[in-house]
Amino acid sequence: MSAATLTTDAALSPADSRIPLRAHLRHTGALVRRNLLWIRQDPESMFDALLFPIVFTLLFVYVFGGSIGQALGGGQEAYVQYVVPGLMAMMGMTMAQGVGTGFNQDFNSGVMDRFRSLPIGRGSVLFAKIAVELLRMLFATTVLMVVGVLVGFDITNWPGLIASVGLSVLFGSALMWIFLTLGVTMKNAQSVQAMGFLVLMPLQFGSSIFAPTESMPGWLETFTGYNPLSNLADAARGLMTGGPVAHDLWMVLGWSVVLTAVMAPIAVHKFRTKH
Repeated sequence: MSAATLTTDAALSPADSRIPLRAHLRHTGALVRRNLLWIRQDPESMFDALLFPIVFTLLFVYVFGGSIGQALGGGQEAYVQYVVPGLMAMMGMTMAQGVGTGFNQDFNSGVMDRFRSLPIGRGSVLFAKIAVELLRMLFATTVLMVVGVLVGFDITNWPGLIASVGLSVLFGSALMWIFLTLGVTMKNAQSVQAMGFLVLMPLQFGSSIFAPTESMPGWLETFTGYNPLSNLADAARGLMTGGPVAHDLWMVLGWSVVLTAVMAPIAVHKFRTKH
């Protein structure tokens, strides 16, 4: 993608408010194409999206499946039905962390300085980054479901599966605004990774993703009740394998709207003003 491609569609002023919506969409599409071409030239950048769902599915099913499955009352087969929807919820947060580190690396390499020198909408750069990361997330989710089926996951509700994927994509996109903000504000990719690790660990393991929460200490069980990853995992289980969904569904939708409404303007502002 050349600078001329973007400049042709841009308004005379680089300010977002002076660029019409149609031009914003064209800029976003051109940047999405640029990012996809970069992935095509560097296929190793897809290794995390490919290997993460394989490694984690096999690890949790065959290492913890027997013991936790017994607690669920059905052995390893029951645990497969439990953990696969949970891993789908985990996928969004893991992919979101990647968008922050990649964004930070683009800044340090000078790519973002070039984009900001062009008369394009600043939000277009961020939306394109999120769009490509969501495509990577859908790829990772597809790999997860294939591996899940191979180890015994039974898809009994296809509309529920599609709804679960949509819910995970919605929540994942909301999380990406947080990590884009970190990518802009932190000095290097290692700092973004470290901060992401501090956020990821308590949210992932203090949730119902990997195991039921009933046996947890009272204070931790209370935390899991407010943890959006627990809500997302439980909503995905209800949609895919049956069970109550309304409360968890509304909680996930609420978290997604609030995080996007708060963090998206901050991310765009930080991107505009970063020196």
